[in-house]
Amino acid sequence: MNTLTIKGWCKTSDALRSSPIGEIHFHVSNADHLRLEQAEERLQQTQEPEMMIDVDMSTMELITPEECGPLSDCQLRVYLSKSDQRGQFHLVGHRQSDGSLVYTNAVMIDQLG
Repeated sequence: MNTLTIKGWCKTSDALRSSPIGEIHFHVSNADHLRLEQAEERLQQTQEPEMMIDVDMSTMELITPEECGPLSDCQLRVYLSKSDQRGQFHLVGHRQSDGSLVYTNAVMIDQLG
């Protein structure tokens, strides 16, 4: 299992830009890692722009900054970098308190161990 701590962002419905919210900590299970690799391969073959992967929130051990609070849903958004077509992903969800979009900076899939 991979443990990640990544800078998080929040975009409220009335905001023009996202605001930093601190670090988001979560685990990527071996099963999710495999799904990320499969998504990367599919995107390379089909040239689709992105894929969303549902995650089991009960196993990801998600820790969000206090100002963010819990998320109502989480997915991993997978896409290919424009420069070298390598797969990247980031966590995407919505804040339970108001439904605002919450997401992390991207991570290269091949950086997972």
